[in-house]
Amino acid sequence: MEEKSSSYSAIIEIRAGAGGDEAALFAADLYKMYSKYAESQGWQTKPLDSHAIGIGGFKEIIFEIKGDSYDKIKHEGGVHRVQRIPETEKSGRVHTSTVSVAVLPKPKKQEIKIRTDELKIDYFKSSGPGGQNVNKRETAVRITHLPTGIVVASQTERNQLQNKENAMAILSAKILEKKEQESIEKLGGKRKEQIGKAMRAEKIRTYNFPQDRITDHRIKKSWHGIEEIMSGKLDKIISTLSKQLGS
Repeated sequence: MEEKSSSYSAIIEIRAGAGGDEAALFAADLYKMYSKYAESQGWQTKPLDSHAIGIGGFKEIIFEIKGDSYDKIKHEGGVHRVQRIPETEKSGRVHTSTVSVAVLPKPKKQEIKIRTDELKIDYFKSSGPGGQNVNKRETAVRITHLPTGIVVASQTERNQLQNKENAMAILSAKILEKKEQESIEKLGGKRKEQIGKAMRAEKIRTYNFPQDRITDHRIKKSWHGIEEIMSGKLDKIISTLSKQLGS
């Protein structure tokens, strides 16, 4: 993705990958980690959409970090792998699970113009863990952007208008990402390799709980004190990545 100035807020998507419930639980752990890091930086966190499971995890959660956050956390995008003994594992066997993280800049209003006649908007009842309806009114919103085929949704708020605003924030970020990817496709050589779409599918980091170690595979560096890092103390990792991968 093209470089953005530090004045952008960030929209982060966290999705559970391989590993079932354990992956969903780790998705929730990453959400807490980024939320606590944001709080330490004086940034506000706002959930935009989520799909929770009954045991406290997320199949997916999308949230905004308001403030000059994108430039600092843009290197968090990729596949995060966790190795630990799940709470539900009685035999004490270490499981490996994966979670994908995408970090998008939130466009400025003047950057993305979305026409109302380009949108298909559907309203439905929001659902909780297990798929049961938790709201009798159709407050959840799904928006399809007809020119690109991008579909987004939000059901985190209790009223339609706020969910529509959340969905539009996600949509504008995804349209900007798509436009930038199209411009990347026109580039050749190393620049394209560095900023291409593969970064989202690439395994960037392993969280090894039994060995109290986090390893970032891009810069081949490890840190200990995993519980402290998971509590939001990300400064040393983020500053190292900025120096090694570029600000």
